[in-house]
Amino acid sequence: MAAMENSPAWPDLIYAHFKRVGIRQVGYVPDAGHSRLIDACKGDPEIADVVLTTEEEGVALAAGAALGGQRCALLMQSSGVGNCVNMFSLLHNCRFPCLILVTMRGQYGEFNPWQVAMGSITEATLRQSNFLIHRIDEAADVDDMAGSACDMAFDGDLPVAVLLSQRLLGRKKWER
Repeated sequence: MAAMENSPAWPDLIYAHFKRVGIRQVGYVPDAGHSRLIDACKGDPEIADVVLTTEEEGVALAAGAALGGQRCALLMQSSGVGNCVNMFSLLHNCRFPCLILVTMRGQYGEFNPWQVAMGSITEATLRQSNFLIHRIDEAADVDDMAGSACDMAFDGDLPVAVLLSQRLLGRKKWER
């Protein structure tokens, strides 16, 4: 099991933007990097938290939310982005807004070499899939960048991905 070295308050800033823009659904595959944000969404009776069996289901969730007049955010690791590539065409072709927050793996201090391959191509994969990219490396940038991403996704009906770097998340250590 991986443990986080620190527990930053930046997830609370992202959650505040979710509330500000009226996100009513959050889809996710459980992830330590998103745990604080997931807990905040789970504790909010105005947000339906949806545990996904695979990240690509989240793309359908976001499309369905848009069709139903609701806003949705997806939380996933960089390894999950690879699972979504075929489904991303739905967002582009139908012009559905989509906000994805991606905890990056395979970078700074990664303990699992299997995460490196997808971590090294996540940003390029999202760009090729017509996402606008916001990359956050420092906690001081979270409020502005997350807020901008929310506004661009939902005011412009655009797919926007926020990449939360491994430096932001904190170095992970393997614990037995």
